Amino acid sequence: MQAILDTFRKDLYAGQTVLVSGATSGIGLAIAQGFAGMGATVVATGTSQEKIDRARNDPALLAIRFERLDVRDRSAIDAFVPSLGSLSVLVNAAGIVKPDAEFSEDAYMEVIDVNMNSAMRLAMASHPLLKASKGAIINTASMLSYLADDRVPAYCASKTGIVGLTRALAHKFGPDGIRVNAIAPGYHKTAMTQDIWSVPELAGKIERRTAMKRWGTVEDLVGTCLFLASPAALYVTGTTLPVDGGYVNGGW
Repeated sequence: MQAILDTFRKDLYAGQTVLVSGATSGIGLAIAQGFAGMGATVVATGTSQEKIDRARNDPALLAIRFERLDVRDRSAIDAFVPSLGSLSVLVNAAGIVKPDAEFSEDAYMEVIDVNMNSAMRLAMASHPLLKASKGAIINTASMLSYLADDRVPAYCASKTGIVGLTRALAHKFGPDGIRVNAIAPGYHKTAMTQDIWSVPELAGKIERRTAMKRWGTVEDLVGTCLFLASPAALYVTGTTLPVDGGYVNGGW
């Protein structure tokens, strides 16, 4: 992580507030740590009180403020976001996956709600604050925005939808000076993908298709987010940037 942060000016986000949903672990937490390392006031949200308590008691995470927020609850979001007072960057990182179960309507709708609808809720609630700061939104798409996995139809649909939502919001919010982009992670080692990377045969199959011949880490996504929210990307909006080590355009 430090090598990534050393690429940027240390005070790049000093005086700015960054909100990251789904940030008590995994990709969201790494992104929150990245912005905090650049001087931002970072508010990280999640739904698991156990994870929130653990994060609050972790000496390495003292620079981040952890709060409970159910991204499925519009009323809670509409009350929470304005309470921040100011906001420069919104990172929509909340996400779930339910392999095989997503063929039931209840599971399908829950995954869509968390992965895609929450991004819209948070974007709309954040709009007034981001308009005031001329800020940025970073959504989380996926390699499955472009590929198929027959075990997770809702995940595929939600992540494909994020690409379209990112484009639409970029044009809607652009006149207000707000940029909206997305990242599309590939196979990164997280708890969500552990059932694959913990099996050597499966992990090796992924590595062989990836141009970099390795799995991604959560830290591999941090620099891309820091760039997309920075002045270096002031004319970048409506785009989804793959951070997948070349997996999607690879071959077996």
